[in-house]
Amino acid sequence: MCIVLLTTAHPKYALVVLDNRDEYILRPTSRPHWWTAKVESQGPDGGAKRTGEVNVLSSRDLYRAERGTWLGITEGGNFAVLTNYRESDTHDAAHPVAGQRSRGGMVTAWLAADPAESTEQFVHRMLHNGGVKGVGGFSLVCGKLRRAKGKNIEPLAIISNRCDHAGHVPWICGERGSVQGLSNTIYVDPSGDDRNNLWPKIRDGTDLLRDAVAAAGEGASQEEFVASLFNILDVDKFPSDHTIDLEEGLSHSKDSIFIPAFGGRAHQHEMSEAQRRGNGNLRQTGNHSPGDEALTMVERPDAQPNGFEKGLYGTQRQTVILVDWDGNVTYIERALWDCNGNPIPRGEGDQSFQFKIQGWEQDPELRN
Repeated sequence: MCIVLLTTAHPKYALVVLDNRDEYILRPTSRPHWWTAKVESQGPDGGAKRTGEVNVLSSRDLYRAERGTWLGITEGGNFAVLTNYRESDTHDAAHPVAGQRSRGGMVTAWLAADPAESTEQFVHRMLHNGGVKGVGGFSLVCGKLRRAKGKNIEPLAIISNRCDHAGHVPWICGERGSVQGLSNTIYVDPSGDDRNNLWPKIRDGTDLLRDAVAAAGEGASQEEFVASLFNILDVDKFPSDHTIDLEEGLSHSKDSIFIPAFGGRAHQHEMSEAQRRGNGNLRQTGNHSPGDEALTMVERPDAQPNGFEKGLYGTQRQTVILVDWDGNVTYIERALWDCNGNPIPRGEGDQSFQFKIQGWEQDPELRN
């Protein structure tokens, strides 16, 4: 039951992003690192296709062969974050609980897109050419981070497998003062007339984010502001009994921004076994990209038709992204568990990256 919160209300930052990745704690996942994606683009005037590369910053899912991700950003400013859509009807063939294709592949489809492709073009390509077929339920917030006129940024799109065509796609964060939230259900504008239909965690998250921005103003340091954002991601309204099974726990996940690790007897046992095996499960083969070895297990789990379902479930990673008005990005990911299911004290699992978006101010008028 992941959550992503976004705002354009802070005076110092063009965009602020908060994200909790809720997942099985033992799911093999790399730490964030720069990696290279191959890009294929159409030549001028429809000529022969050309290949190139883009640099991507993200963690990667090591369970699926696609090595997708739930959140990432490129040097050129392509940004994407994904939340699963919790399907309630297991017999709905048009909206499978788990598709043959990785949801994380939807994120990398944008991160590895031709840099010349606009967000609008990507939306049309994905929805009109069958790009979201065969994927489990999801919502994808994506866009090209660029400064626009009027002290704004280019808007972000929300693609989902509930969108039949581009006209159904919501566009967000294109105006100052916006505070948005998305979890594992259909997007609802937090400032609109349907606010009462929001999940409680989204109402809480957007209200707390609005308050944090107001409290920070222009006087708080970046460190103080980031700490307040991680405090939001830690808001826990989950039941105190963490031994409840998955279905019961997920029913409570609509209420809590942070999900403590929970699971029934079998999942508790699997977690204990992973902790017992300890560091013997760290991969030492060397056949991995930078960041892979930090949280990779030697033995892949047995094939699981509905995805990875081993050990306890809860908030596995937390991410805060700040983009200032000069296009400078601060990307901080907080790991809460090691690869064997041992908790990591807050802050000790943090990794931080800083870089400047290439092409942030494409319009010469915006450079003054």
